[in-house]
Amino acid sequence: MNAHIRVFEITDRSQMEQAWTIRRLVFVQEQHVPEELEMDAEDAHALHALALDGNVPVGCGRMVTHDGYVKIGRMAVLCERRGQGIGRSILAFLMDLARQRGFQRAVLHAQLTAEGFYLKNGYVPEGEVFEEAGIAHRRMFREL
Repeated sequence: MNAHIRVFEITDRSQMEQAWTIRRLVFVQEQHVPEELEMDAEDAHALHALALDGNVPVGCGRMVTHDGYVKIGRMAVLCERRGQGIGRSILAFLMDLARQRGFQRAVLHAQLTAEGFYLKNGYVPEGEVFEEAGIAHRRMFREL
């Protein structure tokens, strides 16, 4: 893990803009997800996290609370920074926040290409593969 990476909860508009920039690069440009699907209504009430390397935004994620569980999503790390533990740090941050708020279960819709990452972080596949925004996903969960 890169010691210079800091993950924190987004608290202002400029930080949110930085997360949206990362999401547009990763999901819209790289993966060709339509922007209207990527920027959804859940953004307004989600808790968002941003990862910075010094002052440079390198990753983000969000957590939406539901009855009895949280849904983690929009996990994105810049292409050139993948494999450096940034995603793991964002995921750990969001799960810790969920625990602090009394949640005991996290779910997510993992892209199949990222399923191994979530397996290594304690998530268990649930159900069949499904398509979301033109990309194969599987629902996964873990107890917190």
